[in-house]
Amino acid sequence: MNILVCISKAPDTTSKIAFTNNLTQFDENGVQYIVNPYDEWYALVRALEIKESIGGNVTIVTVGTVSDEAVIRKALAIGADEAVRIDADPKDAFFVASQIAGYAKSKGFDLVMTGKETINYNGSQVGGMIAESLDLPFISLATKLDANGSLLTLEREIVGGVQVVEVQLPAVVSCAKGMAEQRIPNMRGIMAARTKPLTVIPAEEVEDLTNYVAYQMPNAKSSVKLIDPSNMDELVALLHNEAKVI
Repeated sequence: MNILVCISKAPDTTSKIAFTNNLTQFDENGVQYIVNPYDEWYALVRALEIKESIGGNVTIVTVGTVSDEAVIRKALAIGADEAVRIDADPKDAFFVASQIAGYAKSKGFDLVMTGKETINYNGSQVGGMIAESLDLPFISLATKLDANGSLLTLEREIVGGVQVVEVQLPAVVSCAKGMAEQRIPNMRGIMAARTKPLTVIPAEEVEDLTNYVAYQMPNAKSSVKLIDPSNMDELVALLHNEAKVI
């Protein structure tokens, strides 16, 4: 099976977040980047499991600059066969999806996989946009995926239960928790990643549909207030007047 896995970089969760240029740009100074966990732990690892089970090839693709290549090599170390970097700054979800779809159109991929979202933007948009651009069925937030020839059987968590979906390949799937377990690259994988092919291709012209007006930090968390268990009146007053949940 010929599988394309879309990956992106995201700031390590320990990074200090700040904004610059009048709060319109993310300040990358001192930020350590990692492979977006949903792309790595679920989409990429499940793609590798499928390849190991039935054979095939796993290609990873990202839209980014040369500074992203360390992150790409990490994904190659986990087990991907080859990588493609579309040379552009990932402006927004539509831009990213358009670039990936443009690359994938002529490559004959059986399955395109993404994480359910990135941990820094939480948009959950790219997978659906890729599917629309390629005119392929899209299954979002899948927690389980089994392949039997050209038929995929997937599970999705819905309110009150689990939905089982069947779809014929080719298809696009976004992967959520439960799809696979995290893999740690071993030394053999790390050494092999240095020589695996990483192809850089130019970006296509795509109309800008959005622009960032401003970012802002969330409000600081308030201090913890401890209430005597016997003082229910005070607890109710705080929930009503400060927390405003009742």
